[in-house]
Amino acid sequence: MNINRRRVLQGIGVGAGALSVSGVLAAKAGNQDFTHGVASGDPLSDRVILWSRYKPEGNKSRVDNIIWQVAYDRSFGDLAASGITSTAAARDYTIKVDATGLQPGRHYFYRFEVNGQRSEVGRTKTLPKGSVDRFRIGVASCSNYPQGYFHAYDDMAKADLDLVLHLGDYLYEYAQGRYVNPIAEETLGRVVQPAAEILSLDDYRRRYALYRSDKDLRAAHAAHPWICVWDDHELTNNTWKSGAENHNEGEGDFTERMAIARKVYHEWMPIRTAAQTDQAPIYRAFQIGDLADLIMLDTRLHGRDEQFIYERDIARLGGPETFVKDHLFDPNRTILGADQENWLGAQLAASKDRGTTWQVIGQQVLMGKVVTPVVPDNVTAKMKAQLPDEYSDRLDGLKPLAEAKLPLNLDAWDGYPLCRERVHAAFKQLASNPVVLAGDTHNAWAFNMRNYQGEAIGVEIGTPGISSPGLESYLPAPPKLVSELLKASSSEIHDLDTSRRGWTVVEFGPEQMTSTWRFVSTVLESQYSIAESAPLVCNAGAKQFS
Repeated sequence: MNINRRRVLQGIGVGAGALSVSGVLAAKAGNQDFTHGVASGDPLSDRVILWSRYKPEGNKSRVDNIIWQVAYDRSFGDLAASGITSTAAARDYTIKVDATGLQPGRHYFYRFEVNGQRSEVGRTKTLPKGSVDRFRIGVASCSNYPQGYFHAYDDMAKADLDLVLHLGDYLYEYAQGRYVNPIAEETLGRVVQPAAEILSLDDYRRRYALYRSDKDLRAAHAAHPWICVWDDHELTNNTWKSGAENHNEGEGDFTERMAIARKVYHEWMPIRTAAQTDQAPIYRAFQIGDLADLIMLDTRLHGRDEQFIYERDIARLGGPETFVKDHLFDPNRTILGADQENWLGAQLAASKDRGTTWQVIGQQVLMGKVVTPVVPDNVTAKMKAQLPDEYSDRLDGLKPLAEAKLPLNLDAWDGYPLCRERVHAAFKQLASNPVVLAGDTHNAWAFNMRNYQGEAIGVEIGTPGISSPGLESYLPAPPKLVSELLKASSSEIHDLDTSRRGWTVVEFGPEQMTSTWRFVSTVLESQYSIAESAPLVCNAGAKQFS
């Protein structure tokens, strides 16, 4: 899309369906060698990725004759598909199968078996074809092990869902003691392994293994198929295409580190991996019958230009006015890359041409505009008294940004405004009903998105974090006040919650989309309760919440 600038200022599951198993081997009770549960993902109307991990005793470098089965019933009396596969130390003994020949829009049960041991049973579902009246997606992001329990995953495992969408920060790369809740780390024993920041192949694998030891995360994987994309922490903090805030020369070559992170992501996540490489782009699309197209983007690594940082860049780039005009609003600046941007436009156009009702964009960071709020001096003083010096200094920096009406977060789409405007133009011209889903911030958001001409473009839903802390950790004012300040500065914000952890249910129908946040009462106690938000409703054709 051309925007007038002046107007705006299977690498692992190889042919798994080809082999069949004539019968079920007699298996011992228990699944102690299937060490990290089961998972499924990237469903299509006739297939789905199945995942598990089998760690053999001793130093065997390879495990053959792994049986996988897909059944219509939990007792596996009526098999729909089966086969034999293998795994090896070269892929950390993870197992991935692309189970094909399935029927659209139906539930299946699946399991693995090897050497007399069976995995637990997972439940999955294929995507529907044709006319679809209802489809429910659970949306999650930002699960930080040493910040507390993953209760939101437990709640998700019990929910009536067709699919789980994970929008990144599935894990965090930091060392012990960094970005932790002391209660979670010291009292609950949620201590990361390895102890240091993850850098090597073994480091990344051990961190995934730790997260998959969590019973609530395993339950959510076993209950529903997942579609996932990474954000920065699966890689390292504030990654962009050629570097990252949390990477320095002493930590080795950045390109090599990213290749390791991508490889391990493909090993451990139920994502369909390209036949010859685990380094291919992960943006991809899924058709949910005539109801919705799910278009998954990579706004983190694939094409993202380096994020601006106010403290570093405003003075370096000539002051506030020059920074905004010539750099922030540089038309060549992108969060997607030209190839992904063009691909997105083609996906939107094809969806609209098919007569699909909803175009659902699953991606990592907020697209809605968030302007730095004006915080009254008396409120600032009270908040500073509750904060460590690091965060207190940040509060002092908000005032000039608020006075200049600059964005709050340049790591989000706000840091790439003309790229966003091109995407908005594509939404306007090529999409029927765009719905953007985002993670990253750890808070719950709802936006009525508009272009710079003020036209309604679509809606966005930001999901709260599973356990990672949000705005309340560095804006320790009453949540209602923080919400009011943000709404006053940012006209696109329809609703938000700045203090609670949880996840999101989004239900699509032919006439409307309904979204509900499910907040957990605590992440620091073993027992929890759920508080459900009032539903947010967007009628088809409205492109705004009602």
